[in-house]
Amino acid sequence: MKIRSFSIIGGDKRQLYCAQAMQSEGYKVYISGFDRLENEWSLEHLPIDKTLQLSDCAVLPMPLTKDGKTLNAPFALNDIPLDDSLARRLKGKRVFCTMSGRLKSLSPVWEDVYLCDYLSREELAVENAVPTAEGAIEVAMREYPGTIHGSKCLVAGFGRIGKVLCKMLLGLGATVYAAARKKSDLSLINALGYNTVNTTCLCSYGGFDIVFNTVPAMIFTAHTLAKTCKQALVIDLASLPGGVDFDSAKRLGIKAVHALSLPGKVAPKASGEIIKNTIFNMLEED
Repeated sequence: MKIRSFSIIGGDKRQLYCAQAMQSEGYKVYISGFDRLENEWSLEHLPIDKTLQLSDCAVLPMPLTKDGKTLNAPFALNDIPLDDSLARRLKGKRVFCTMSGRLKSLSPVWEDVYLCDYLSREELAVENAVPTAEGAIEVAMREYPGTIHGSKCLVAGFGRIGKVLCKMLLGLGATVYAAARKKSDLSLINALGYNTVNTTCLCSYGGFDIVFNTVPAMIFTAHTLAKTCKQALVIDLASLPGGVDFDSAKRLGIKAVHALSLPGKVAPKASGEIIKNTIFNMLEED
């Protein structure tokens, strides 16, 4: 099948930059669910039914939904239900989406839709680590009363985001501690010049100025917060439900920020282009 056109349905400004990037490569792009924005994007805004009639592929937003019932479409005038009606309208198209498993669990009708989950792609996760790390540092600069330079920072988790974040913090003059469980990760942390922290022994460490969590599991419990983060600003980068007990942090007087969807907030243009590149990679492989 030769792809000539895309419909972009819902989402934030990442999706609009994705649409612009597709359009710049010669594809026809139609958008729906952006009624609240003035059309300064040189994109054709149409009702969903019309965009789907005119397009070969559909692109749904990242994240797909925030309430489990409606499409994530903050600029739409009305809610867009993730119901059987929408599923039937998407049948016969390649539908690029996130949270495809959740969609399929909503109704058997979604099982018949050709869903391609771009959030599961490694290249998207790797490239999104940079805007996420930059966004985390922007949050730290805004919320922490001191400077990153000279501060004592803990990065919990040494995955894609953790690796990039440690490098940026070191470049800004911070003393960087990185926490991990695997011995191989701890060896790499040491080899790269960071201070090693075993995640299973977090309570043995303290005196941090800023703590960044990237682990999507509850590792910063009330006990750990009291021992490790008493004087620290805590920034949780992990997806919901996160890795920080925010109720306990509030009770302990610890400032904690759950910084979600940072690429879309701090670098929507770069993030939109990453989504476009990922979708094009998937099409090439097909």
